[in-house]
Amino acid sequence: MTKLTIVAFDGTANELEVANGSTVMENAVRNSIPGIEAECGGACACATCHVYVDEKWTEIVGPPEAMEEDMLDFAYDVRPTSRLSCQIKMSDALDGLVVHVPERQG
Repeated sequence: MTKLTIVAFDGTANELEVANGSTVMENAVRNSIPGIEAECGGACACATCHVYVDEKWTEIVGPPEAMEEDMLDFAYDVRPTSRLSCQIKMSDALDGLVVHVPERQG
């Protein structure tokens, strides 16, 4: 199992043990993390699973693909570390990943 920490907007850290191959969004929904709405169910067709990748993880996670960048145009308070959590697949390389939920979704 891989460790994932999702920090809610209020600062509450949700430390999870997750399966490789699952997405950050799937794990957020499965664990009822506040602020992750995931209206499209992970199809990269909305921006309601927007997160900020912790700065020390941005290079490892990598930049968004073109389709994800288009969807991020609809997100609230987009930053250089913004990603859609449905597009981040957990792996051994991401063991310990930390993401932050924005104040609200787009």
